[in-house]
Amino acid sequence: MISTDTARPSLDLLRSLTDEHVLRALMHQRRLTRAALAEETGISKPSVGESVRRLALAGLVADTGERTPGGRGRGRVGTYYALAAEAGAVLAINVDPEGITAECVDAYGDTLMRAQAALGRPAGPQQVTAAFRMTTERAAGGGPAIRAAVVSAAGPVDRATGRLVRLPDEPFRLGEFDPAAILRPLVSGPVIVDNDVNWAARAERDAAGRGPDGDFAYLFLGEGLGAAVISSGEVVRGHAGLAGEVAHIIVPGPGAARFIDVFGVLGLQQPGSTAIDVPRVLAVTAGPGSGAAVRESIAEAVSGVLAALTALADPEFVVVGGPWGSQPAILDAITARAARLPRPVAIRPAAVTSEPSLAGARAYALSLLRSAILRDARERTGTMAAAARDAR
Repeated sequence: MISTDTARPSLDLLRSLTDEHVLRALMHQRRLTRAALAEETGISKPSVGESVRRLALAGLVADTGERTPGGRGRGRVGTYYALAAEAGAVLAINVDPEGITAECVDAYGDTLMRAQAALGRPAGPQQVTAAFRMTTERAAGGGPAIRAAVVSAAGPVDRATGRLVRLPDEPFRLGEFDPAAILRPLVSGPVIVDNDVNWAARAERDAAGRGPDGDFAYLFLGEGLGAAVISSGEVVRGHAGLAGEVAHIIVPGPGAARFIDVFGVLGLQQPGSTAIDVPRVLAVTAGPGSGAAVRESIAEAVSGVLAALTALADPEFVVVGGPWGSQPAILDAITARAARLPRPVAIRPAAVTSEPSLAGARAYALSLLRSAILRDARERTGTMAAAARDAR
């Protein structure tokens, strides 16, 4: 005979797993009846019914007030359940030279509010801080409680502090500001800050369904130049969080030694800045003749970066993204150069081209929220079960 004390941990684990399956089903399907939950999860109707009861008492699941058609020979009326409002929401924020975009996202992945603010060029720390605070407060205001925030920033981010830092020849000059400190009054949980290329690489990983086995590099070619390495499905951030800052890699090119300097020699930088003049790159590299020559010069310089990435990270392939990096003629020139490297590497165009950095940040923020909801279920239902046992 198995004692009650021996069986209880297994029973508690089974209940916890059932609750998790029910919550995950609601996260993806938005609203379901008990019968539909049983079909969706493959769990018996009685077990699902008990789970819904537990989760409702814990404040995580709520009756929507909607009913299925029923009665008069059409079967029993079903009640639709959904996540409770107190499940909360998260913020996904992108900071780049154009401005700041902040989104409030719920557990279904829906954007409840989107707020934007433009930035001047160059934007100093005070302007960035004020615009960041205004935008995030607008996105968060009046909605569910904000349980986490994820920030993508077009600049190097200190891994330990989450603050933006200055590096030599940094193109955007967003300034050293502290997103986590600004967000602390709005957010009850973690604030994660990373650079925009790392988030774009995560978006590529998710789009390709690479999962934990993914090993590739991501090269962003836009106003700024950056790279990210995905190893075993995770971004390699480096000791200080500055892995992938490729602007100073020594590359072959027309009269320059550093990658960033090639664009100065070619006259493709914005006045008074190391930022790349994207419209000019697209215009100058279009067509044959001189356009082809500039494309080849750029591709030669990029090949130096690819050689370094291949030697150090050994990626399966390299994704090239960014507003001019994904331009077909330039991408073709880069691909041809990559094939002639001592260690050739396959080149792929970016699959995520619409706000890739924000897409990566949004997906990670959503995963944080869903994990927090599942953790709430374990803690609250566990506390309820312990209280019930004590009462007996």
